Amino acid sequence: MTVWDDVVGQAHVVAELSAAAADADALVTSGGAGSRMTHAWLFTGPPGSGRSTAARAFAAALQCVSPDRALGAAPGCGFCDGCHTTLVGTHADVEFVRTDLLSIGVKDTRDLVRRASLSPAVGRWQVIVIEDADRLTEGAGNVLLKAVEEPAPRTVWLLCAPSVEDALPTIRSRCRLLSLRTPSVEAVADVLTRRDGIDPRLAADVARATQGHIGRARRLATDESARERRAAVLRLPLRVGDIGGCLRAAQELVDAAAEDAKAVAEGVDAKETEEMRAALGAAAGAGSRMPRGTAGAMKELADRQKRRSTRTQRDSLDLALTDLASFYRDVLTVQFGTGERIANTEVDDGIRQIAATSRPEHSLRRIEAVLACRDALDRNVAPLLAVEAMTLALRAG
Repeated sequence: MTVWDDVVGQAHVVAELSAAAADADALVTSGGAGSRMTHAWLFTGPPGSGRSTAARAFAAALQCVSPDRALGAAPGCGFCDGCHTTLVGTHADVEFVRTDLLSIGVKDTRDLVRRASLSPAVGRWQVIVIEDADRLTEGAGNVLLKAVEEPAPRTVWLLCAPSVEDALPTIRSRCRLLSLRTPSVEAVADVLTRRDGIDPRLAADVARATQGHIGRARRLATDESARERRAAVLRLPLRVGDIGGCLRAAQELVDAAAEDAKAVAEGVDAKETEEMRAALGAAAGAGSRMPRGTAGAMKELADRQKRRSTRTQRDSLDLALTDLASFYRDVLTVQFGTGERIANTEVDDGIRQIAATSRPEHSLRRIEAVLACRDALDRNVAPLLAVEAMTLALRAG
C-alpha cells in the first residue's frame, strides 16, 4: 500500500505529484532547472474530492526515506518512517493546519511563517499543509504572502481550498495549481468496501447518496445516527404543506444542528478548560479559585470555544442543506424523465410524490431557496431566521 492509495479517483493529480516528489531534490541541487517540483502548491476541488488527503500523501512522499528509492522506486512507499510519521501526523518537519473555527487569524499565521523559516530537523523538507486555506482572513493572507513568495530553500507550502477564487489572488498566482474532481460513485464505493470493510450494497448506497463525497460516505456507512439524521432531513419536503409545518421543520433542523454542536462541545470544552486551568496554576476542581492575571486567558479560551460551537452548528446545517438540495435534484431527474438513477433511493416514494404534484420550475426555485439559505448562513444571518425563510419558500415553490 502506497501513500497514494487513499487519493481516490484523481489519477491525473497522483501522476503529477509523484513526479514532483521524485524531482524534489533537483529543486535545490540544480536550482530548479528541469524540475517538476516547486515550493508552493494550491489544491482545489469540490468538497469530498480529497484535497487534504492528496496534500497529506504528497507531504509523505516528500519525506519518504524508503531504501528502494535508491533502486529507482517512486517516493511514497507508505511503510518507511518518513511516510508513516507524516500520515499519522507526528513527523517533526510536517505541520498540518486545520481549524474548527470560522477563520485562521494573523497570530496563528505568523507562528506558521516563523516555523517555515526553520531548516528541517530530521526530514528532507519542512512541509506546511494548510487544509483550510479558504478560511485565512485577509490579514492572515497578507502575512502568508511573503513566505510563499520567498520561501526558505527547504520549505514547501501546500494550501487547500474549494476553488481558486477562495485563495487570495496574490497567493494563488505564486502557487502551482492542482484541480481535483469529484470521484465517481463506483470509485468511492470500491474504496469503502476494499479499505473499510463496508458491505458492498451499503457502500454503493452511501456513495450514491453523497454524490461521491468520500468523507461523508464513510461517515454514513459507519454511523447509524448520521443515517437517521439524514433520513429526517429528507422527510422535510413532505412536511411543509402549511405554515405551521414549515416553522416546526425549521426549528427541528436548527435544534438538530445545535445538538451536534453541543455534543462536540461536551467532548472537548471541559477537557480544554481543565487543561488550561492546570496550566495557569489553578488547584484541581472546577470550583477552585483562579490565580490573579489569568482571567484574560480564560476568556480567550471561552471565546474560542464559542466560535467553534458556531462553526460546528453551521457545518451541520450546511450538511443538511446539501442533502435537501440533492432531494430536489432527484425530483428534477424524475420530472424530466432522464432515466438517470436517483441518489436518495430510500425516499423514492416521496421524491415521486413531489415530482407528480409540481413542475420543474418549482423544483428549480426550491433548489435556489436552499442555496440562498446557505448564502445567508455564510453572511451570519441568524440560523433559525434563514431556515424559516427557506422552508416557507419550499412551500411556495
